Amino acid sequence: MMGQPRKDRSALAALTSSALLLPAYQGAQADAPPEFTEAGLRYSKYKEDDISSSNVFGPSSERYDIDVVQFHMLAPVAESWSFALDVQWEDMSGASPWFVGQSAEGESKVVMSGASIEDTRTDISVTTRYFYDRGNAGFNYTRSDEDDYESDSISLDGSLNSEDGLTTYSAAISASADDIEPTQGSIPTNTLKDEKDIRSAWLGVSRIVSKRALMRFGLSYTYRDGFLTDPYKLNDLRPDTRREWTLSGGYRHYFDGPGAALHVDYRYFSDDWEVEAHTLEFAWHQNLGRSVRLIPFLRYYSQDEAEFFSNVTDTSDRYYADDYRLSAFGALSGGLRARYTFGDWTLSATAERYQSDHDWGIYSGEESPGLVDFWRGSIGFDYRFR
Repeated sequence: MMGQPRKDRSALAALTSSALLLPAYQGAQADAPPEFTEAGLRYSKYKEDDISSSNVFGPSSERYDIDVVQFHMLAPVAESWSFALDVQWEDMSGASPWFVGQSAEGESKVVMSGASIEDTRTDISVTTRYFYDRGNAGFNYTRSDEDDYESDSISLDGSLNSEDGLTTYSAAISASADDIEPTQGSIPTNTLKDEKDIRSAWLGVSRIVSKRALMRFGLSYTYRDGFLTDPYKLNDLRPDTRREWTLSGGYRHYFDGPGAALHVDYRYFSDDWEVEAHTLEFAWHQNLGRSVRLIPFLRYYSQDEAEFFSNVTDTSDRYYADDYRLSAFGALSGGLRARYTFGDWTLSATAERYQSDHDWGIYSGEESPGLVDFWRGSIGFDYRFR
């Protein structure tokens, strides 16, 4: 980079910052180990709106309320390696839709589980990464433990840069083994103990198309096998396999005048349950001086319903689910991320609002009375040890 104008260096930095297309595969890193040890702590709050009295049997009911604490550490090891540790704690409480019933007027309404959900989860993830001349490769192991769920997963990823440094090819594979043992509370479950396995693969390529523009593409395949039914939903019965395909694309463009970068991302999802989904997101990364960055963002999502989704139970059907997450709907979410850096400290905060509606989607289908709206916010800090 010797002799490159400072303006061009700033443009490329803005383009590559937060540019990953698939959060599940964050292995695409810089091609040199970190120079310093970094550690961070973050608190997040997720709260769903009460379900409307017009969509539920009985009075309006509270839904999920989740508190999350995350710790992250990244450290260099020797000359060509790095080590990362991520720990996450979640505390969940509230209620969720148990099943959908029909009122005397023939309207579909939700029967809630009641305030019976109390759960905690701990995730521990370790990653080691090796850096070579034209890329890097990483290995990750994650252990997740809930009151009713245990999961062990591993992943491998790697990237290779072209000789001119303008194109990066990336790949990743992962596998997990999950044990399910539902908590037996006031709501009966539809299984006492079961298992499922998940296998996934991803390929991606990114290309610097000019001094101020970058494009990314990704393709992934996921195969799920085992108990895929929701154990806490009455009459829920789903196929024991699910094949999923995802195609992603992204574009980044840096603008000299405002000192900002536009991020545009699109994702198409399809599976053999006949669910199709589109996600389109815009984000504006605005630098204010050398210390502050503001990132307003807007996301649109639309999906088609699964082939076996229905608000009315039909015992003659082989599979059935009235889960709103498998219905046809559209959703809008937007918010603001902010970062402030001073010395070796970085403070960050995020606020987001999500709202969904059957009429906002591009697909037709039954309208689920259980669609969710929520608020999410987080605040955290990172420190670099020199």
